[in-house]
Amino acid sequence: MNDFDSQEITSKNNKPSLFILITLALLSAFGPFVTDLYLPALPSLTDYFNTSASTVNLSLSLSMLGLALGQVLIGPISDKYGRIKPLLICMWLFVISTIACLFSWDIYSFVTFRLIQGIAGAGGIVLSKSIPTDMFTGKDLVKYLAIISAINGIAPVISPILGGVMLEFTNWKGMFILLLSLGVVILFLSYRLKESLPLAKRSNNNVFSTFVSLGKVFKNPTYSFNAFTMVMAAVGLFSYIASSPFIIQEHYGFSPLVFSLCFGVNSVAIAVGAILSMKFKHPKFSIITGSLGMLTFAFATALCLFFDMSFIWFEVTLMLMLLCIGLILPAATALAMDAERDNAGAASAVIGSLTFLAGSICTPLVGMGNLLHSTSLCLIAGGILSGLFCFLARRNEKRIESTLLIKK
Repeated sequence: MNDFDSQEITSKNNKPSLFILITLALLSAFGPFVTDLYLPALPSLTDYFNTSASTVNLSLSLSMLGLALGQVLIGPISDKYGRIKPLLICMWLFVISTIACLFSWDIYSFVTFRLIQGIAGAGGIVLSKSIPTDMFTGKDLVKYLAIISAINGIAPVISPILGGVMLEFTNWKGMFILLLSLGVVILFLSYRLKESLPLAKRSNNNVFSTFVSLGKVFKNPTYSFNAFTMVMAAVGLFSYIASSPFIIQEHYGFSPLVFSLCFGVNSVAIAVGAILSMKFKHPKFSIITGSLGMLTFAFATALCLFFDMSFIWFEVTLMLMLLCIGLILPAATALAMDAERDNAGAASAVIGSLTFLAGSICTPLVGMGNLLHSTSLCLIAGGILSGLFCFLARRNEKRIESTLLIKK
């Protein structure tokens, strides 16, 4: 019987304390904070380092690549050695690499330290999903991940607004001092977390063989199709993140503070979508609704950019697209993670790494040629591919249901 169809689902442990919920939410917020806090400063970074916009965008692209690579490493290792030790190592590395970013002497050193910072930040992202997977099943897992996603929506709201405000009296270094402070706080909180993966459930294989589990998860079509549904939705999200500072500030002519406010409103839309995903009877209905909506509004947003329509039309269609992405992300993640519960660390790592790998690829793509046109194409591609994998996931579910009926 599917966990999500059971009416007797309970958590494996008692409900988590507010401390655990907040700590894991902050850990999952590493991605948005690493990528979003300094977004208002991207145009000004070109002047600071005396370089081009495409080169500055490498700092965003490589941080996403670091977030992707780090999760591939940390996920299987956490299945072998538990969750807390890898988390502490990552947090220390994050603090050190953030300090190194502050002392960068040129754009290339800055980009290099951003890559390391991304690798370190990956620990928080992958473990914020694998720890609750250790603790919960079925609808409880969906609810927990949705709550994390909703709380995580606060990070994209606060970080660019703070960044825009900080640019009024400081530069990008002030933003990285804030990142450093956040890393120190979470490092302290991480020391108080209890291990969620008991010794009996850890991988008995050697360190290198644990990485084989990364490939095993792809053999599970339920996991794969739902994971790729989420990843393709993230293509639209990251395309928006990478292009929005230049579209809103340079194309539409708004200030960094106005951009930050718009970015915050759009982030609220994602959080609202995550909250609404909990209202659906089954996660698959949230995914179907989100995929259809994302495809529709991705085309609408692209039309606004192609035909250079007024800012209000662009913002409204974009916000609705992001709300639909919010419907997809927690529900698709929960279905994928529930399908690979025995390899939770690897499953979480694959989802996270593919998500940020997609981000690292589409980030430079939106800067190629005409920014408005390339962004439009990336948004449409994300919507189409997310819808395709959603369709494949639902067809796979019907195949499994038919097989079970035949066996009965």
